[in-house]
Amino acid sequence: MSKIVVKITGALVPEYQSEQAAGCDLHACIAEDMVINPQEYCTVPTGIRVEIPEGYEAQVRPRSGLASAHGIGILNAPGTIDADYRGEIKVILFNFGKTPFRIRSKDRIAQLVFSKVEHASFEIVADLEQTGRQEGGFGHTGRQ
Repeated sequence: MSKIVVKITGALVPEYQSEQAAGCDLHACIAEDMVINPQEYCTVPTGIRVEIPEGYEAQVRPRSGLASAHGIGILNAPGTIDADYRGEIKVILFNFGKTPFRIRSKDRIAQLVFSKVEHASFEIVADLEQTGRQEGGFGHTGRQ
Protein backbone atom coordinates (compact mmCIF):
# COMPACT_ATOMS: atom_id res chain seq x y z
CA MET A 1 0.00 0.00 0.00
CA SER A 2 1.44 3.36 -0.99
CA LYS A 3 1.39 6.38 1.31
CA ILE A 4 1.20 10.12 0.79
CA VAL A 5 2.08 12.84 3.29
CA VAL A 6 -0.84 15.08 4.25
CA LYS A 7 -0.03 18.09 6.42
CA ILE A 8 -2.67 18.78 9.10
CA THR A 9 -3.58 21.32 11.76
CA GLY A 10 -6.05 20.61 14.56
CA ALA A 11 -6.35 18.47 17.64
CA LEU A 12 -8.37 15.47 16.41
CA VAL A 13 -6.12 13.83 13.84
CA PRO A 14 -7.96 11.24 11.68
CA GLU A 15 -7.08 7.61 12.47
CA TYR A 16 -7.11 4.40 10.47
CA GLN A 17 -8.86 1.69 12.49
CA SER A 18 -7.04 -1.23 10.86
CA GLU A 19 -3.89 -1.92 8.87
CA GLN A 20 -5.77 -2.26 5.56
CA ALA A 21 -8.52 0.35 6.12
CA ALA A 22 -9.13 2.53 3.06
CA GLY A 23 -10.53 5.42 5.08
CA CYS A 24 -9.44 7.20 8.24
CA ASP A 25 -12.07 8.40 10.70
CA LEU A 26 -13.05 12.04 11.07
CA HIS A 27 -14.20 13.20 14.51
CA ALA A 28 -16.73 15.83 15.56
CA CYS A 29 -15.07 18.86 17.13
CA ILE A 30 -17.93 20.66 18.85
CA ALA A 31 -18.34 22.63 22.09
CA GLU A 32 -21.86 21.30 22.74
CA ASP A 33 -23.75 18.19 21.64
CA MET A 34 -25.66 18.47 18.38
CA VAL A 35 -28.94 16.68 17.58
CA ILE A 36 -30.08 15.83 14.06
CA ASN A 37 -33.81 15.23 13.89
CA PRO A 38 -35.26 12.73 11.38
CA GLN A 39 -35.17 13.98 7.78
CA GLU A 40 -32.93 16.92 8.74
CA TYR A 41 -29.23 17.66 8.29
CA CYS A 42 -26.52 19.66 9.99
CA THR A 43 -22.95 20.66 9.26
CA VAL A 44 -20.52 19.20 11.79
CA PRO A 45 -17.07 20.76 12.24
CA THR A 46 -14.04 18.48 12.57
CA GLY A 47 -11.59 21.13 13.78
CA ILE A 48 -8.96 20.12 11.23
CA ARG A 49 -7.47 21.65 8.10
CA VAL A 50 -5.32 19.69 5.67
CA GLU A 51 -2.79 20.28 2.93
CA ILE A 52 -3.30 17.54 0.37
CA PRO A 53 -0.49 16.96 -2.14
CA GLU A 54 -1.10 18.24 -5.66
CA GLY A 55 -2.63 15.52 -7.83
CA TYR A 56 -4.74 14.08 -5.00
CA GLU A 57 -8.13 14.71 -3.43
CA ALA A 58 -9.80 13.59 -0.22
CA GLN A 59 -13.30 12.12 -0.28
CA VAL A 60 -15.55 12.43 2.78
CA ARG A 61 -17.64 9.27 3.01
CA PRO A 62 -20.26 7.92 5.41
CA ARG A 63 -19.43 5.44 8.15
CA SER A 64 -21.29 2.16 7.60
CA GLY A 65 -21.87 1.67 11.34
CA LEU A 66 -23.73 4.98 11.65
CA ALA A 67 -25.76 4.18 8.55
CA SER A 68 -26.78 0.67 9.62
CA ALA A 69 -27.42 1.42 13.31
CA HIS A 70 -28.90 4.94 13.10
CA GLY A 71 -29.70 5.82 9.47
CA ILE A 72 -27.04 8.54 9.42
CA GLY A 73 -25.44 9.40 6.08
CA ILE A 74 -23.70 12.27 4.33
CA LEU A 75 -25.88 14.59 2.29
CA ASN A 76 -23.33 15.19 -0.49
CA ALA A 77 -21.56 11.82 -0.33
CA PRO A 78 -18.88 11.59 -1.31
CA GLY A 79 -17.83 15.12 -0.50
CA THR A 80 -14.67 16.21 -2.30
CA ILE A 81 -11.82 18.13 -0.72
CA ASP A 82 -9.55 19.58 -3.39
CA ALA A 83 -5.80 19.84 -2.94
CA ASP A 84 -5.93 23.64 -2.90
CA TYR A 85 -8.61 23.90 -0.16
CA ARG A 86 -7.26 25.10 3.19
CA GLY A 87 -10.43 25.64 5.20
CA GLU A 88 -11.77 23.52 8.03
CA ILE A 89 -13.19 20.15 7.00
CA LYS A 90 -16.89 20.00 7.85
CA VAL A 91 -19.28 17.10 7.31
CA ILE A 92 -22.92 17.50 6.24
CA LEU A 93 -24.66 14.67 8.12
CA PHE A 94 -28.24 13.69 7.25
CA ASN A 95 -30.61 11.71 9.45
CA PHE A 96 -32.43 9.25 7.18
CA GLY A 97 -33.70 7.46 10.31
CA LYS A 98 -36.87 7.76 12.37
CA THR A 99 -35.39 9.01 15.67
CA PRO A 100 -33.23 12.01 16.64
CA PHE A 101 -29.47 11.36 16.59
CA ARG A 102 -27.08 12.96 19.08
CA ILE A 103 -23.50 13.87 18.15
CA ARG A 104 -20.94 14.40 20.90
CA SER A 105 -17.49 15.93 20.64
CA LYS A 106 -14.89 13.40 19.46
CA ASP A 107 -17.55 11.03 17.97
CA ARG A 108 -16.39 9.40 14.76
CA ILE A 109 -18.75 10.90 12.17
CA ALA A 110 -17.30 10.11 8.72
CA GLN A 111 -14.27 8.73 6.97
CA LEU A 112 -11.70 10.32 4.70
CA VAL A 113 -10.31 8.49 1.66
CA PHE A 114 -7.46 9.89 -0.45
CA SER A 115 -7.46 9.35 -4.22
CA LYS A 116 -5.33 10.30 -7.20
CA VAL A 117 -6.90 12.86 -9.52
CA GLU A 118 -6.76 12.80 -13.31
CA HIS A 119 -7.80 15.79 -15.44
CA ALA A 120 -9.49 15.15 -18.76
CA SER A 121 -9.04 17.02 -21.99
CA PHE A 122 -12.24 17.14 -23.99
CA GLU A 123 -12.41 16.49 -27.72
CA ILE A 124 -15.53 17.72 -29.50
CA VAL A 125 -16.80 15.16 -32.05
CA ALA A 126 -19.91 14.83 -34.23
CA ASP A 127 -20.83 11.33 -32.96
CA LEU A 128 -19.77 8.86 -30.29
CA GLU A 129 -18.71 5.26 -30.88
CA GLN A 130 -21.60 2.77 -30.85
CA THR A 131 -21.94 0.22 -27.99
CA GLY A 132 -24.31 -2.59 -27.10
CA ARG A 133 -25.73 -0.54 -24.26
CA GLN A 134 -26.11 2.80 -26.05
CA GLU A 135 -28.42 5.08 -24.01
CA GLY A 136 -29.71 2.44 -21.58
CA GLY A 137 -29.49 3.61 -18.00
CA PHE A 138 -31.32 3.78 -14.67
CA GLY A 139 -32.01 0.05 -14.40
CA HIS A 140 -32.32 -0.73 -18.10
CA THR A 141 -30.97 -4.26 -17.59
CA GLY A 142 -33.89 -5.15 -15.30
CA ARG A 143 -33.83 -7.37 -12.23
CA GLN A 144 -32.25 -10.78 -12.06
